[in-house]
Amino acid sequence: MVVVIGAAVAYAVWSTRKSFVIRAEREIDASPDEVWSVLVDRESYPRWNPFVLSSTGPLAEGATITNVLADTKGGTSTFTPTVLTLSVNREFRWKGKFWLPGLFDGEHFFTIDEIAPGRVRFVQEEHFRGLVVPPLRGMLRNDTLTQFRAMNDALANEVQLRSTSVTSMSEEN
Repeated sequence: MVVVIGAAVAYAVWSTRKSFVIRAEREIDASPDEVWSVLVDRESYPRWNPFVLSSTGPLAEGATITNVLADTKGGTSTFTPTVLTLSVNREFRWKGKFWLPGLFDGEHFFTIDEIAPGRVRFVQEEHFRGLVVPPLRGMLRNDTLTQFRAMNDALANEVQLRSTSVTSMSEEN
């Protein structure tokens, strides 16, 4: 019995202290401002975003927002993370949890780094911790990372679409 309890305690400590990280990067031909304006235009998410189907609530550090996420099988989940960082044209970060703290917690990052004039590296990354994270690593690596990549590609497409639309309107005037 002591061995079982000891193993359970060791597992609990390990699973809540060690992060499991997934990350997807995408280079986009646009300025940080152009990418940021699409990223924080959450009202348009239902039209273009295949991963974060909706996001509502105040965009302010310390605020709670409500996100509806899609999985690769057509299901959805809703959760209410807290905004940790909102640095214009640079970073948007939240921390959320499913169920109780310490079971399945995630700190999600969107970062925009200018790598050349008119070109950025957009990174979507999440650090997962909690008791149920280790057995879910395969699903996170396969399904959730797939959704990160789909969103990053859709974001790049939306940025280009808006840029083309603005250029066309400017040329017409």
